[in-house]
Parts: sequence; structure tokens; C-alpha cells
Amino acid sequence: MRLTFLAFAAAMGGFLFGYDTAVINGGEQQIQSVWSLSSFVHGLVMSSALWGTVLGAMGGGKVCDWIGRKPTLFWLGVLYLVSAVWSAIAFGPTDLMVARFIGGLGVGASSIAAPVYIAEISPAESRGRLGGLFQFNIVLGMVVSQFVNWALGGIGDNAWRWMLGAEAVPAFVFTLMTLFLSESPRWMGERGTGNGESAFAEATADERGRGFFSRANLRPILLAFFLAMFNQLSGINAMMYFAKRVFEMAGLSPQAALGTAAAMSVVLGLGTFVGLFLIDRLGRRTLLIVGSIGCIAAHFATAAAFVFDLGILAALCIFPFIVFFALGQGVVIWVFISEIFPQRFRAQGQSFGSFTHWTFCAVLTFVFPAMAATWAAAAIFAFFGTCLVAHLLWAIFICPETKGKALEEINL
Repeated sequence: MRLTFLAFAAAMGGFLFGYDTAVINGGEQQIQSVWSLSSFVHGLVMSSALWGTVLGAMGGGKVCDWIGRKPTLFWLGVLYLVSAVWSAIAFGPTDLMVARFIGGLGVGASSIAAPVYIAEISPAESRGRLGGLFQFNIVLGMVVSQFVNWALGGIGDNAWRWMLGAEAVPAFVFTLMTLFLSESPRWMGERGTGNGESAFAEATADERGRGFFSRANLRPILLAFFLAMFNQLSGINAMMYFAKRVFEMAGLSPQAALGTAAAMSVVLGLGTFVGLFLIDRLGRRTLLIVGSIGCIAAHFATAAAFVFDLGILAALCIFPFIVFFALGQGVVIWVFISEIFPQRFRAQGQSFGSFTHWTFCAVLTFVFPAMAATWAAAAIFAFFGTCLVAHLLWAIFICPETKGKALEEINL
């Protein structure tokens, strides 16, 4: 029970990650309207949090290694809290961009601190399931944000302020929960404190003479890069951040689009739950392959539905994509990247993978409004489907399996 509590408490950082990144979907058109933003400035506002995640991911690994996993998680809670309150009272687009950027710092760093902490406290046989709690909480945060958006969508011009500000409640709860965490024994062992001192000193003795970007780390670095890149080229965050806009493209009314986006987030949660059940049974690589096949079929079916002007069918075809993404890439990414690096480089490796993930996410979020305005809907989904064909080939021929191995046994 103690282990489950520690993993779940750390994974609450994922809840805030999910809420913070998805909540903007409900108010993005309102924000554009209230300040009469051009497509360029609107793209900057929408991607401001994501550029924060890039910086948070870039520095989060060093902070984790410097002050420890537990204090890092605490200060991330503080960042989320400040961001939520500031976003709710923003006086203009620049103000909102700064507030969202601060929240993005928390998102980027929590995508390092929480998965690494959970991986380091978990036994091999349940590491996938416990590590997957982070992704499950991301999805739970997205689900809650979509229903908050749906509930508040009709209250007036300031609905977006309440949507963004509501994050302050779970941010405060998470900050309190981090006070009850114990520090990672592997982190303490690496620093010569705690009971694991000698074991971890031996495990990292051959690593101390090299830096992170070394020939010995080349394979895990490339694995982390491509998994993180394909995660975003799947189109998942374009669907989550612009769900209302996408469903309106399929012919739904604004309120129906919000409700459908909320339903989509529930489906994402159900798919993630299935992935949690399977990840320690079938393995990481198998889930990536199965998930990719399902996503490819769904994307090309959606594209075909738009070609033949079958808007409602196109909207329905998005749901299988969400299911297969959730049980495949969605549940695997943070677990896999937290496993494949040696102990000394685990936080830096997670930082690199997260940095790659958020860089691609920020770029795609910045350009998606322009894509939606200039590309046919079918072309957008065909593009993401084609990217996933490349991911499927990568998963089949290159990706290794890490299921059931102790962290110290994974040697790539």
C-alpha cells in the first residue's frame, strides 16, 4: 500500500500535466475573440505553455539530480498553483502567455521527475503498471479538464478564466501530497546516502568517466528521441488541444463539439486503463506495434470520411485513434524512457526524451491553426497517418523490449 501511495502521489503531477495542457482547448476560440488575436498571435498564446515545457524538460533532469526527486515534485506543485491563479486574472495576451509559460515549466519538469521517481521505487514485475499511473493521471487530468470546459462553456465571456483558474485546487492538493513522499532510494544510493550506497556505487562505477552525450549512451538516446518524436507526429495533442475546432470541422455545433471532446477524453482514459493492464503482460514493444496499427487505420479512415464529406463518420473515426494511441504510445512512452538509461543518466535521459517530446508538441501546436486554415481536413489526418507508418516500422525492427527486467539489467 505504501508503494502504491508513493507512486500515485508522484503521478498526481501527471494529473496537473494533463489538465494544464488540455484545458486551453475549451477557451482557445474565446481567448482569440476577446482580444481579437491574429492567427500568429493566437498560435503564440496557444503554444506558450508548450515552450515552457521545452525549457522545463531541458532543465528538469539537472534539478532532479541536484536537489532530489521529492523536492523537485514539491516545487512543481508550486509552479502549477502560481500558473493557475495568474492565468485566471490575466489582463491581456502577454500576461496570459507568461502565466501559461510558468505552468509549462511545471509540465515539462514533471514529465521527468514523476516517471523517474516511480521507476526508481518500483519492482521490475510491476514497474510498467506503476509507471503507467503517470500516463493514467495525465489522461484523468485531460478528462476532468474537458468536463470542466463543458460545464463552464456557457457561462459567458469569462468562462475561459474559470476553466484555467480551476487548476489551482488540484495543484494545492498535489503540493501537499508531495510533503508525504520519501526520497528515491536509488537517488540516495547514487549519492552515497541511505541503505543502497554500495550496490548503486557498483552499478554506476563504469559510468562515472563519461558524459550523457557519449557513444555508450547513443542507442538509448536515439530510442528516446524517436519514441518522443513519433508520439507527437501521431497527432494526439493536435486532437486534444484543438478538439473543439476539429469536431466543428466535422459539422458539430460548438456545444456539441465540447461535449464530444469530453467524451473523447473519457475514451482516452479507458484506453489507458487497458494499456496499464497489458503493459507488464504483453510488453512495451508489442503495445507500440498494436497501437500503431490501430492508429494508422483510424487516421486514414477519418481522412476518407472527410474526402467523401461524411463529417459525422469522420468525427466517429477519431475515437478508435484515441483508443489505440492510449493503449500503445500513450501508456508506453514515459515508462519506456524512464527504463532505458543507466542510473547515473536516468534523469538526464528522461529530460532529453521529454525535451524532444515537448519541442515537437510546441511546434505542431504553433502551426496547427495555420494547418487547419489552409489544409483540407483529409490532408491533415493523412499526414498523421503517414507519420505513424514510419513509427510502426521503427517499433517492429528497432525498438527493444524491457518488460520484466530490473533497471540494472537493462543494458542497451
